[in-house]
Amino acid sequence: MRVPLFVSLLITLLLTASCSVGPKYRTPSAPVPPAYKQAVDGWKEAHPQDGTIRGIWWDMFVDPQLNALEEQVDISNQTLAVAEAQFRSARAAIRVARSDLFPTVTTTFTATKFRTSPGGLTTGTRLSSGTFYTLPFDVSYEADLWGRVRNTVQSQIATAQASAADLETARLSIHAELATDYLQLRGLDEQQRLFDATVAAYERALELTMNRYNEGVSSGVDVAQAQTQLETARAQALDIRIARAQFENAIAILIGKPPAELTIPPGSLAVNPPVIPIGLPSELLERRPDIAGSERRVASANAQIGVAKSAFFPTLTIAASGGVESSSIGTLLSLPNRFWSIGPVFAQTLFDAGRRKAMTAETEAVYDSTVGAYRQAVLSALQEVEDNLAALRILSDEATQQDLAIQAAQRSLDLAMNRYRGGITIYLEVITAQNALFANQRTGIDIRTRRMTASVRLVKALGGGWNSSTLPSPSSLISGKP
Repeated sequence: MRVPLFVSLLITLLLTASCSVGPKYRTPSAPVPPAYKQAVDGWKEAHPQDGTIRGIWWDMFVDPQLNALEEQVDISNQTLAVAEAQFRSARAAIRVARSDLFPTVTTTFTATKFRTSPGGLTTGTRLSSGTFYTLPFDVSYEADLWGRVRNTVQSQIATAQASAADLETARLSIHAELATDYLQLRGLDEQQRLFDATVAAYERALELTMNRYNEGVSSGVDVAQAQTQLETARAQALDIRIARAQFENAIAILIGKPPAELTIPPGSLAVNPPVIPIGLPSELLERRPDIAGSERRVASANAQIGVAKSAFFPTLTIAASGGVESSSIGTLLSLPNRFWSIGPVFAQTLFDAGRRKAMTAETEAVYDSTVGAYRQAVLSALQEVEDNLAALRILSDEATQQDLAIQAAQRSLDLAMNRYRGGITIYLEVITAQNALFANQRTGIDIRTRRMTASVRLVKALGGGWNSSTLPSPSSLISGKP
């Protein structure tokens, strides 16, 4: 059997259709220093064989209540549910784009009732009325000669990977936000205990002043000052409960529960934050999901340049049609009733007033924009690490100094109380010493809380134990498997 010339040409084109226009992708360079400026003695640089931050990083805070709350985030948080749905949508878009690599086959069954006019042009034909049945099959396929479809698929794969990185970024942010809220709540618990102890001390001081007043040693002014100080402390203690309730409600929302369904009993705050391995700045490119997402968007934009450039070249579409037709449903599938046609269609845009050139320029500009966003993401990540390293280092020194201030304030109060009991001084000196001790103790708790929350922010800045190797592979995205 002799093969027609156009069929031979068509087969040759299909077998050699491996050209893909557009720039080859390379990961953009980023300004990364060899070491962190704030990584002074005491910070451990993590190496691959060392104990780096793991996925369940909140374990390092050794708080069972925090662990129990964190475990509920992945189950019930609605922000994560939205991000997960967006990832599934991006993954489905890959299969939509990839379907253009294959032919499209359609069919339509028709049954047409007809009757010809006796005076019409069809007079004298064999059939003047009846039903005509048709069962055609149409095949259409556009050969991907210049890589338009392949570049589109690559762009969608990179976009889906960026969406997966966005999901992990949201997951890390929510876990970190929960830990921060929880540690601030524990800081308020410490302040509540301080207020309770202070109120009790003020009550004892008021009782002492009342006894001295009854004995005629102290004046009514001393009693009024002691009473004012006590009631002020009680009012401030009540105000702590408002902030604590707000943090408790925020935590409930983060774990996907109505605030009414969550009650966190009072607890304590650790004295010192955990030791966090920081690694090298270059590792941030693999450990931060937001940086990985930005890099994947650069890859997607690069592939879109190839899609735009493919429009400058001609397209080859193969159209084929075949089927059966008959005036009788019983003989519709008979071999003599078959029909078919096939042929290639070459198309080339000759004039479009610069549309294709403008679209290419647009995709190149989008690419440059994504490169800038990627480099800015790297710089922002480096800043976050440096900021929190500096915060932890300085707060550690501040905590040491604050402990000395508390000790000095306690000695001052002891001296003032002894002088007051001995009748050497007035009660105002005691009040001044008590307020100084209380203020320094509150500052000490605030510093402890800030150190703990800075640790959480440092873990988040380091990527929370995530690694870019966990991004879904192109094969898994194409197959649609989890």
